[in-house]
Amino acid sequence: MSKKVVVIGAGFAGLAAACCLAKAGYEVTVLEKNSVPGGRARQYSADGFVFDMGPSWYWMPDVFEQFFAHFGKKTSDYYQLQRLDPSYSIFFGEDEVMQVPANMEELFAMFERYEPGSSRNLKKFLEEAKYKYEVGMADFVNKPSHSILEFADLRLLKSMFRLQMFTSMSTHVRQLFNNRQLIELLEFPVLFLGATPAKTPAMYSLMNYADMALGTWYPRGGMYKIVEAMVSLARELGVDLQLNQEVKQILAPHGLATKVITQDHEYTADAVVGGADYHHLDQQVLAPEQRNYDAAYWDKRVMAPSSLLFYLGVNKRLKNLHHHNLFFDEDFTQHAIEIYDDPRWPEKPLFYVCAPSITDPTVAPEGHENLFVLIPVAPNLEDTEARREQYYNLVMERLERLTGQEIRSAVVYKRSYAHADFETDYHAFKGNAYGLANTLFQTAFLKPKLRSKKIKNLFFTGQLTTPGPGVPPSLISGQVVAREVSKLLQ
Repeated sequence: MSKKVVVIGAGFAGLAAACCLAKAGYEVTVLEKNSVPGGRARQYSADGFVFDMGPSWYWMPDVFEQFFAHFGKKTSDYYQLQRLDPSYSIFFGEDEVMQVPANMEELFAMFERYEPGSSRNLKKFLEEAKYKYEVGMADFVNKPSHSILEFADLRLLKSMFRLQMFTSMSTHVRQLFNNRQLIELLEFPVLFLGATPAKTPAMYSLMNYADMALGTWYPRGGMYKIVEAMVSLARELGVDLQLNQEVKQILAPHGLATKVITQDHEYTADAVVGGADYHHLDQQVLAPEQRNYDAAYWDKRVMAPSSLLFYLGVNKRLKNLHHHNLFFDEDFTQHAIEIYDDPRWPEKPLFYVCAPSITDPTVAPEGHENLFVLIPVAPNLEDTEARREQYYNLVMERLERLTGQEIRSAVVYKRSYAHADFETDYHAFKGNAYGLANTLFQTAFLKPKLRSKKIKNLFFTGQLTTPGPGVPPSLISGQVVAREVSKLLQ
């Protein structure tokens, strides 16, 4: 009889783990709290609009291809990708818009226009970033990070210096570039990693390589197509996906998990993978004596940002927007400080607008526009309807002014989403949206461990453990933890 594995949570990490474990021959059940799979990458429809609720950037296409290749599949078996060009636009002011081209030669030419001579430094920057990406993906992110000893390989130790683990992203960028707009272009990806560029290792310039060299893509139909693909694969492999099953308890007598209990059912298990919020499972689901960490440990963790989101349906087509649009017309550094160093609601926030209907007419009624507006904010803030409305009007006024059009009067559908919703829907620790910050002291083996110290057959996966936040890292996390479970059960 096959051994049984229960996976808690049907986000990217949970689904990836479930697929890998099913392929390895285990009987796998996935328990999902919500009525649809996908975790933060859920999708919903309203009034003819189709909204992706969370991730909207498709970066690192190789990670997705490698995942599906493990099962003899390709992404094109499930969804069609379109490379975006421009990759995205950055609004620095009313008549100051940078359109970041997909073509590398056009990108070098753009850098030259902003800062003569900078294309040479960009080539150097991207060559180093390529090395970080290739070494990081090959030698670091696929490790379970149980111990520092996993990295005690001379080749890896030498790599750590070339990876610039001990140089900040801010220092690295400013050594090569002087123009403010170019600096902000290169620093923006780390804004979602959970620390200011001054406190983020320069290793994460690998994100710039993923952005500029590997490209920004869009799966036709929306990001939820990835979830649908993984669910289809999981079911093909025999995974039992149970929705509306919120885990209330993990029974682990004598340090061995034997049952997972939901609000109305019990599931026997030979191993358990926690793909739901790590803090919630550790502090609320497990018995006190079986927790990996105490409350003080969690309170000291540096969290990545939360987000205030608006899903908007507009009854006309809009001008001067591309698929991805960043609004950096206010002080980049000050907003980062208000997220990380002095956490509070920002006075003049940066924000991001995704307009997928510009690329994909299927996500909005004919003649309409679909907008996803995101304001990165600190976690653990007081979240009220009045505060949400204040920021809605603040960013919409700027959006209208910077794009030269009236929008609010044309909004026919509106929904907001912030800290309280992240906590309710995902049990997100402190209402975070992205997980644990990728600071130097929260990298690799310094993250919360993916294996329980108290329960031999309990593992954790996802954005609060190895390798970190984001869709590709979550896919990798699920695969890493599946290998560890297989080692135990063999």
